[in-house]
Amino acid sequence: MRIAFAGTPEFAAAALRALLAAGHDLVLVLTQPDRPAGRGMKLQASAVKSVALDHGLAVAQPRSLRLDGKFPDDARAARDALDKAAPEVMVVAAYGLILPAWVLAHPPLGCLNIHGSILPRWRGAAPIHRAIEAGDTETGITLMQMDAGLDTGDMLDIERVPIGPDDTTALLHDRLAALGARMVVRALTDVATLQALVRTPQPSEGVTYAHKVEKAEAAIDWSQPAEVIERRVRAFDAFPGMHFQWAGEAVKLWRARLAPGAPKAAPGEVLAADGDLLRVACGTGSLDLVVLQCPGGRRIATRDFLATRPLTTGDRLG
Repeated sequence: MRIAFAGTPEFAAAALRALLAAGHDLVLVLTQPDRPAGRGMKLQASAVKSVALDHGLAVAQPRSLRLDGKFPDDARAARDALDKAAPEVMVVAAYGLILPAWVLAHPPLGCLNIHGSILPRWRGAAPIHRAIEAGDTETGITLMQMDAGLDTGDMLDIERVPIGPDDTTALLHDRLAALGARMVVRALTDVATLQALVRTPQPSEGVTYAHKVEKAEAAIDWSQPAEVIERRVRAFDAFPGMHFQWAGEAVKLWRARLAPGAPKAAPGEVLAADGDLLRVACGTGSLDLVVLQCPGGRRIATRDFLATRPLTTGDRLG
């Protein structure tokens, strides 16, 4: 099958690799423009672009696909590339650009989206983060026939995945990326298989929106309940990483554990700091801080952190 692919991060790259391994004809890859990254802020290709170049695929990197938008030349060039490639279907996964009507209508078999949630829960940009943050017990992949709305199209296939008590976004991301890759390959076995999939409209109830994660959300608010902070720590691993202030430094917290009891202490107050134990009071309940990271350092266990940043009972974390 002649396939166009639109995606940017590793979540999408997993699907692209699977489609290539299945022997499909990837006629065009759309991905976001190279972005500065790393300490040197050098331009870096997306994960999808790297896979595409490794396999000699045609790549387009428009800044926008809107013909009447800010970058009409980019959009026209992308349209010309799609006309030349003549795909039968387009697969979209975490692309990061809105697909206007002309793109959705271009492939005869439409545009399929690999979405990292059980729709209609967690439409939007950060479904994995928000599912963990909210305390959901399961998530999954929805394969969707795209329409003009934001993740509102008909569902073609769904598979569910449990969210464990130790799951982080990084861990769940990898499981869902592999699942989405398997599902899209199965759906695109051939044209007949794709056309046989039943299109099920999304329920009108239970719609939630997964807003993009912002760095400003990463500051720990100790006045929140301990279970809320613990979930956010897991939800924001690997990005942006939750942090608190101590001795003028922003210390990242990568793992925390709910502690027993209901302490009568101010939020952020250190309840115990000895050996492997660093316990901090929250709005309700308390947390044991398990894995931390000082600026410029690596992730370390509590004992190693306390060896270089001594804390005592009664200290207050910012």
